Amino acid sequence: VRARVREYLLAEQESDGSWFGRWGTNYIYGTWSALVALGVDGLERNQEAIERAVAWLEARQNEDGGWGEGNETYHDPGLSGTGSCSRAFQTGWALLGLVAAGRGDSTAVHRGAEYLASTQSDRGDWPDPWFTAPGFPRVFYLKYHGYSRYFPLWALATARQSWQRT
Repeated sequence: VRARVREYLLAEQESDGSWFGRWGTNYIYGTWSALVALGVDGLERNQEAIERAVAWLEARQNEDGGWGEGNETYHDPGLSGTGSCSRAFQTGWALLGLVAAGRGDSTAVHRGAEYLASTQSDRGDWPDPWFTAPGFPRVFYLKYHGYSRYFPLWALATARQSWQRT
């Protein structure tokens, strides 16, 4: 089963190094998910695909240290990994993907963690007015209110654990 999953994931990787996400917006979500799976399968075994994905994520990091992708990517893949602003939950996905790829101590992860720390509200969450996922792309979109609460926190905890191991 593991070999079939690996073959599927490697075949589905986009030429730019990302993966289409579908359930979350969109390529950042898909790339995080694939990196976690490939990391569990073996960083060395999947090194080429992982390197391409890491390069894609790092190239899409915004000046403020975060990541953000708009729902426009469902009808224009050329916009993959880009949006009008950084979003805490998507920054969390990018950080989780980079840590899973063995890049927990990278500059990109540190900058992403700084973005999350600097945008956290006094209540301890990351308020976000944006839609977080497609219901049916181009028809309706969803807002999962928990995304901006638990993905950033999970990412910060995971990054911190990776720093403690180095």
